[in-house]
Amino acid sequence: MGMPAEERLGLDVKRAEQLLMAAKHAAVKRAGLTVPQYAALLVLAGNPGISNAALARQCLVTPQASNVVLKNLLERGLIERRPHAWHRQMLETHLTEEGRQALEVADAAAVEIERRIEKAFTPPERDQLRELLARFGRAVSG
Repeated sequence: MGMPAEERLGLDVKRAEQLLMAAKHAAVKRAGLTVPQYAALLVLAGNPGISNAALARQCLVTPQASNVVLKNLLERGLIERRPHAWHRQMLETHLTEEGRQALEVADAAAVEIERRIEKAFTPPERDQLRELLARFGRAVSG
């Protein structure tokens, strides 16, 4: 084996991500949402009418995965899709009132997690962590 597991930073990052995702999953479940659905509603709230391709990019998923999330949200009445005023083949996506309510419940729970993370670090440590994670990302990208 080329490197012992305890020396692999990628495993530490993966563990932290898994803990975060498990906590977020439990939090947004209160609103009857999955984490991908919550992410989509959060992006849509700030970008009404956004295209599926742009939504997928902002949610860091493929357009195909975004389509599945949108289909589920549409079936539940949390979003509505309608043709763009000028580009009839492009569908605009908007939150419904039910979607806004679900997002409010989920976001309140998700923000609790973010606040716990924030309290674990001083402001300079948070800045340093962001820089270290950015450097990590650049190293991974090559």
